[in-house]
Amino acid sequence: MKKDAVIILSGGMDSVTMLYDYQERIAVAISFDYGSNHNAKEIPFAQLHCRRLGIEHLVIPLEFIHRYFDSSLLQGAEAIPEGHYAADNMKSTVVPFRNAIMLSVAVGLAESRHLNYVMMANHGGDHTIYPDCRPEFVKAFSDASVAGTYEKVEVWAPYTMLTKVDIAKRGKELGIDYSETWSCYKGGDVHCGRCGTCMERKEALEQAGIVDNTAYEHQE
Repeated sequence: MKKDAVIILSGGMDSVTMLYDYQERIAVAISFDYGSNHNAKEIPFAQLHCRRLGIEHLVIPLEFIHRYFDSSLLQGAEAIPEGHYAADNMKSTVVPFRNAIMLSVAVGLAESRHLNYVMMANHGGDHTIYPDCRPEFVKAFSDASVAGTYEKVEVWAPYTMLTKVDIAKRGKELGIDYSETWSCYKGGDVHCGRCGTCMERKEALEQAGIVDNTAYEHQE
């Protein structure tokens, strides 16, 4: 099968699952270091999985996001709210237009490499909080990308309508060890266990029937 895609790979559950799920199509993976609390925890896992699969991995710095953008995700662990991911207070973790910025860079790389797709691992649980994860955004950005590139690069987001549980179940089928991924927005030595992403992670693994080997600071 032709390798025709770039994937945006954070090192979290969703993008790592997509990496394994579509490895035959992926020519290069990109992680972005934009100064979030948890970049330093995520990126090594992204590197690990790419080495394991023999997929080229790039880390591209986006320091300006940390310098100029407003988000609790950029302000240290103490700024991250605790509680369920669907709660209104989790909106503080939105990094304005982050996916659009990352997609723009990834599309430029795809065009430079003569590749046809950029993959992102947004899913149904993201839609409420993150505007740049919603189906209408993905379609609009893909249309703009096709119009703006010679290669007619499309944004390919096959998990858009799946739940986190659906993704975890797929990862279980693929044999992924989710302890080799990172979710916690606080970015401490271990997962905090109380922020929205930790709670979503725990619920997804439990509902997918996966033994959760993640080390949590707070075991509820």
